[in-house]
Amino acid sequence: MNSKAKSGRGEREFAALCREHGIQDAQRGQQFAGGFDTPDVKGIPGIHAEIKRVERININEAMKQSIRDSENKAIPIVAHRRNRETWLITMRAADWFELYHEWNND
Repeated sequence: MNSKAKSGRGEREFAALCREHGIQDAQRGQQFAGGFDTPDVKGIPGIHAEIKRVERININEAMKQSIRDSENKAIPIVAHRRNRETWLITMRAADWFELYHEWNND
């Protein structure tokens, strides 16, 4: 499978996972002719999602891409997984603490 097809499959998988967890508006971003700043999966309020469905990932470069493409309008994340493994989400610690305090009503 070529990388573009695998990328699209990963974006659809992650969007479906989001919908399974109650984020009903989650859908693949590029299918709607989005630009470079369009998240790979859109419909997650306040989040700019960069999706990587690869066996080897340069997480620092993927995170830099998400930060750059978010244009400081949303929290940048990288959702990634390898074959036969679970999805992981990487984000900046400062963003995680902000979300945690909001969730915890601190």
